[in-house]
Amino acid sequence: MSGMDNTQTLKIHYHSDRIDRLTYIDGKSDWIDLRAAEDVTLKSGEFAMIDLGISISLPDGYEAIVAPRSSAFKNFGIIQVNSIGIIDESYGKNSTDDRWMYPVLAMRDTQIHVNDRIAQFRIIEHQPGIVFEEIGERKGNARGGFGSSGIK
Repeated sequence: MSGMDNTQTLKIHYHSDRIDRLTYIDGKSDWIDLRAAEDVTLKSGEFAMIDLGISISLPDGYEAIVAPRSSAFKNFGIIQVNSIGIIDESYGKNSTDDRWMYPVLAMRDTQIHVNDRIAQFRIIEHQPGIVFEEIGERKGNARGGFGSSGIK
């Protein structure tokens, strides 16, 4: 992988032969697409935990961030109910029964088919230990409050 100086090996178990194998595409994006491992039909307002058909053992000191693909809402009318998912290295470490799932809410009637790309993930190292140092009030120029950077 030409763009990476630190390659990690992820041990993966596929629960389905109907989904494409995960691939890392060097130079395009460091997010890896996740696919539905089951056919799902949802009515507007319905919730589902969609099976992604995999279990992954992450390296010690790493966690996975699972997020929607940018086209998931446009193509399927679904939103990930927890905005992003965090999977730590203890999940799937000792058992392939720890399947990766994708919690969604349908905003319109929709159908998702086996092998549809609906989510994506990447792994990151755990953040370092944090110590909070309490300070007094600051009197410098404020940015203007939360959401103040404008629309354009």
